[in-house]
Amino acid sequence: MSIQTHSRPSELKITDLRFAIVGHDNWRWPLLRIYTNQGITGLGEVRDGASVRYALMLKSRLLGENPCNVERVFRKIQQFGFHGRQGGGVCGVEMALMDLAGKAYGVPSYMLAGGKYRDRVKVYADTSSEQDPKKMAARMQTRIDKGYQFLKMDVGINLLRGIEGTLIQDPAVAVNPNLMHPFTATQITQKGIEHLTEYARVIREQLGSTIPIAIDHFGHIGLDSCIRLGRALDRFTFAWYEDMLPWQFPKQMKAIKDAVETPVCTGEDIYLRQEFKTLLDEDCVSYVHPDLATSGGILETKRIGDLAQEYGVPMVLHQAGSPIVAMANVHCAAATENFVALEMHSVDLPWWEDLVAFEGKALVEDGHIRVPEAPGLGIELNEEVVQAHLNPPTPELAGFFESTDSWNVLDSHDRLWS
Repeated sequence: MSIQTHSRPSELKITDLRFAIVGHDNWRWPLLRIYTNQGITGLGEVRDGASVRYALMLKSRLLGENPCNVERVFRKIQQFGFHGRQGGGVCGVEMALMDLAGKAYGVPSYMLAGGKYRDRVKVYADTSSEQDPKKMAARMQTRIDKGYQFLKMDVGINLLRGIEGTLIQDPAVAVNPNLMHPFTATQITQKGIEHLTEYARVIREQLGSTIPIAIDHFGHIGLDSCIRLGRALDRFTFAWYEDMLPWQFPKQMKAIKDAVETPVCTGEDIYLRQEFKTLLDEDCVSYVHPDLATSGGILETKRIGDLAQEYGVPMVLHQAGSPIVAMANVHCAAATENFVALEMHSVDLPWWEDLVAFEGKALVEDGHIRVPEAPGLGIELNEEVVQAHLNPPTPELAGFFESTDSWNVLDSHDRLWS
């Protein structure tokens, strides 16, 4: 792959930021491209489900900056990120800065993060749910047949919908997506526990007892139901229980960790490392599980992994975007010693890998992604494929890397101190 580099990175300046939104159905990935005065461009991505406007509002703060000053620029804009999808703009820009800096100096992005611990990054394949456990096991077996050696599935109250006697729940609460788990008063009955346990048993029996399978999306249930369900599922030695409760309740997270025999993890909605430190100090997690497109980008996510390592805790990475954010994760994973596995969410999407050009025949081979040696993130857009899969949420955000000059002028005072 031919990458344009330049001999004067100290004179590099950001001149533009543009976007194209791709996706399928209700999934959307806002892709970013940052331009410079020397012809080099950098690729980044706003997290799935976040507005590209979170990145566009940063443009006036980026123009004229040298993208090689990744840390300096990140500190300038980090105040405009937050937990959940709201960190997506800052993180997408950071990825593009790391891509640009790597291209400017002719090195892969992992070198800017301190070098690599591994040549291949293990990925774990998520699988959308089937109500029938035998059909679910068959779907997951197709992942194993493709070479994946680590899987994830959902085992939660969505599998109990319509089954009488399995849930105690206020119907009005059931349709409120903004009510946090402890406040729903939703409980799983013993019949519901037995149904989910049997569901898990069938899948474990079909797939065998040794392949790692992580469990996610338990539903908005409270602490006591989480513990009862977790204890019932412990016999199957799953890889971890993910996000049983919101990360904002560390004492309840700690209660789950102490009550079950399966590892627990959280972190995909946490921005920056400070809240991870709180979870680690409180001994709430067996794994930290940041999403690089929320947590702060490549360098901040490596810092999260390094912090967790000091507590003896490994890191797994949440990822549900395009190959751009996937490859940003690969560079972070390569540079972080206590990394275990990276999520892959688009196994069944035939054109997913075609969005980019990269080294090798396939991005994912035998359940791993090879760490690229090309400068920057090691990928470039296949523009025809991107244009074929544009999926903007509104006409205003349609188009393919068109002018964003209306976002060029800074109209606020950003300083946080007097």
